[in-house]
Amino acid sequence: MKRDLSYLSTCPIAVLGGGAVGKATAADCKLAGREVRLYSKSEKSIARLDKTGILLDGIQRNLYGFERSGRVFLDIVSTDMRKVVKGAKLIIIGVPALSHEYYLKTLVPLLEDGMIIHTFTDNYASLLLRKLMREMGCTKDVIIGGWSSAPYGTRIEKICGFWTNHVGIKYRAISLRGACLPMSDIDDFMESVKYLPCMDSVTLGEGPQRGDTMLDIGFANVNPVIHVPASLLGVSSMENWSLVYGNAPDSYSMYSHGLCPSICRVQYQFYQEECKLAKAIGIASPYYSYESFFSRRSILTQEYMGLDENGKDNVIFPLDKPCDEGNTGPNSIDHRYITEDIPVGCKIYHDFGVKFGVPTPIIDSMIVLGGAMHEKSFFEETVYNLDYLGIGHMTRDELLDYMYNGRYVKKTS
Repeated sequence: MKRDLSYLSTCPIAVLGGGAVGKATAADCKLAGREVRLYSKSEKSIARLDKTGILLDGIQRNLYGFERSGRVFLDIVSTDMRKVVKGAKLIIIGVPALSHEYYLKTLVPLLEDGMIIHTFTDNYASLLLRKLMREMGCTKDVIIGGWSSAPYGTRIEKICGFWTNHVGIKYRAISLRGACLPMSDIDDFMESVKYLPCMDSVTLGEGPQRGDTMLDIGFANVNPVIHVPASLLGVSSMENWSLVYGNAPDSYSMYSHGLCPSICRVQYQFYQEECKLAKAIGIASPYYSYESFFSRRSILTQEYMGLDENGKDNVIFPLDKPCDEGNTGPNSIDHRYITEDIPVGCKIYHDFGVKFGVPTPIIDSMIVLGGAMHEKSFFEETVYNLDYLGIGHMTRDELLDYMYNGRYVKKTS
């Protein structure tokens, strides 16, 4: 039965995470007139916010010209999550995947009936949260879901290594793919988007897309397929960018300076392996044409500039011309484009491949190369596997029943 979600129009919004996504979503929602609270486990990431507030601006490129800018002071800024989430029925989680476990374990005892959790980018956080709720004995009536990406490409301004409270948005999404666990909550989850101002460019643009389970949302995350091949195969350009070529530090962009036709071909084959995995599991996944990969923004462009009537990208940034459209980064092999997208995104693809008998040689080669650069094995030195998400023991039918209907089958000894 469809729920009455009118209470979401006036409830406080709690944002968990003091990085670029957390600060951008918090400022965006506050600029729209909502009560907004921000939590971070790091004092440093929220330092001086009481004096400076958050300045949100930037190009904010998108097909429909949606823009929202200004300086805001949030209602609560704290390292005490209890203070931030109490009574806040809309919860936004905006932290890197490797921080999910800490944030989610802290959140579980604070959950209240009627809360709706949105994670940007989900990266299997919804599966992990449901698992932690089972382990911690939490039975609160909450809706848990997430998105294939954040509503924007955003960066915090850094001055000579010093992080400011100025957040610049490069682009705003006009369409994002979302789902929830279980999918029986999908109508209410999608309805709740209307009450999230940080999703206004999506709501007023092409609209949110319903994904086919949270596994689909994991596969719809474009970060592994774009970031990993371009970062690893373009590593010499990155490492020589300042030292040899004399460019300004931190000005390197994987999109603007790393992509080339050969890397784009690898990205497309990586994507083809994702498609085979989704088919073997029995879920839908996003479609991207071969041509869409051969652009300086790769398949990301359609997220904010859309497709034409023939399903082609409205905008292509040619590989044979200079372009400063892309965000900067990575600036070292310790960047999240490698240290998150390989041990989380690529590793889970590999594990699904092993479980369902789908070879993933391109994806596996990325895990091997990234590990070699770090002188470790990303196959072994990561907590991310199917058991970590609570689904490693399930058959295909059990897995899909859990995704769609929430019926969880416990592992037998």
